[in-house]
Amino acid sequence: MAGLSPVEAADPAFGKQPNIILIITDDQGYYDLSGHGNPHLATPNLDKLREQSLRFTRFQVSPTCAPTRSAIMSGRAPFYVGVTHTILERERMKLGVPTMPEMLRDVGYTTGLFGKWHLGDQDPHRPDQRGFDEVFMHGAGGIGQSYQGSCGDAPGNKYFDPAILHNNTFVKTQGFCTDIFFNQAMTWMETQKGKKPFFTYITTNAPHGPFIAPDSYKKKFIEAGMPDSTVGFYGMIENIDDNVGRLTAKLAEWGIEKDTLLIFMTDNGPSASNYNGDHKGKKGSVDEGGTRVPSFWRWPGVLEPGTDVDRLANHYDILPTLAAITGGMPKQQDQLHGKSLVPLLKDADSPWEDRYRVFHKGRWPIGEAANSREDGFAVRNQRFRLVGRGQLYDMENDPSQETNVITEHPEVAKAMNAAYDEWFDGALPNMVNEDAPLTGHNTFHLMYWKQYGMEIPPVKVREPGTPKPKRASRK
Repeated sequence: MAGLSPVEAADPAFGKQPNIILIITDDQGYYDLSGHGNPHLATPNLDKLREQSLRFTRFQVSPTCAPTRSAIMSGRAPFYVGVTHTILERERMKLGVPTMPEMLRDVGYTTGLFGKWHLGDQDPHRPDQRGFDEVFMHGAGGIGQSYQGSCGDAPGNKYFDPAILHNNTFVKTQGFCTDIFFNQAMTWMETQKGKKPFFTYITTNAPHGPFIAPDSYKKKFIEAGMPDSTVGFYGMIENIDDNVGRLTAKLAEWGIEKDTLLIFMTDNGPSASNYNGDHKGKKGSVDEGGTRVPSFWRWPGVLEPGTDVDRLANHYDILPTLAAITGGMPKQQDQLHGKSLVPLLKDADSPWEDRYRVFHKGRWPIGEAANSREDGFAVRNQRFRLVGRGQLYDMENDPSQETNVITEHPEVAKAMNAAYDEWFDGALPNMVNEDAPLTGHNTFHLMYWKQYGMEIPPVKVREPGTPKPKRASRK
């Protein structure tokens, strides 16, 4: 950290700067691990990582993917950085918001992203413009996706042999997407280790739909008679597990396990799982099952393995936590919603101030932000979860949300409703993408066609709010 001013750097909370690997999978729920009781899955490597880690057992994220990713990158609630959806330009993180990789670069880290970004495909929004030195990414929210406006992946992409944007040049890969992302991340880390600390963001598109997995990973689920979607979903998770095992083996082989903080989490509740434990709700829900995810933090010799932290923690707490761990100083600190989890990393029983956490599923029709205050929200503190205006659940005594206790605790509901209204009022002016025009081709399509000298087809223009043309009826 030589040459950095006191404004840019502080003392690392544990006395040294670790390498940091943050793995986030897509649509894998809390119970989509054999170590969390799933009777269908075998995830020995993730289970071993869990045993070796400090675990936040009530870790909360957003109900869908782009909002969660924006909170991780910014340390702020998603709506406050313009992310209210996963498509229609509302997945783009607001420009001018300082990011986690920018902060880490300021204190000497090199930074790399491998997989899914999903916070804007256009040039000013892409990760190379938001603090990442190395970028190996697909477009949109998933491989092969394409939506109105800029959000879309390379044309014709599939989960096998996808074209991936590597530092703004497409490369045609071979193999299954998750294997490719882990391979590339490990190749990059091997070139960086020992030079200066690295931050590696491995963010798989799996097990998001379409539910496609290598045949060898599907066999046992097919034999069990599961639906095709669950077969592919579970197959992708067991493939992720094998890749996590390969990664942890490499860290040991390289001799940098004790120098590396490895974090594993997921971005929201499950989509195609057939086991949901005691949860109510899945992906897209503001119930506990939509927002509670695994959160494993492994740093051998520093963090106590096997420790469970039951204090409520959030996705937007990750940035201030990594700031404290690395000596980073977040810019625009007064706008952060997150809080450093370092006291809990050091002592699970450390005094911890309770806070309200607000969840909103977003995804309202274009132009309806101001009218969506009452639709699909929840407020959580350590004990209670308010769902909408009139449902209150005691999560400590009723984790499955079976009994509405609002009549027994009207003052709690009143305070939570007031906190939500204040939060929503503050969010509205930050929703900068709501009226963005949905014109032109997807950015990745244009880049791909240009790189390979292909003809650009004419584009049909449709302004926001204009209804889609009706399809001809089939007789």
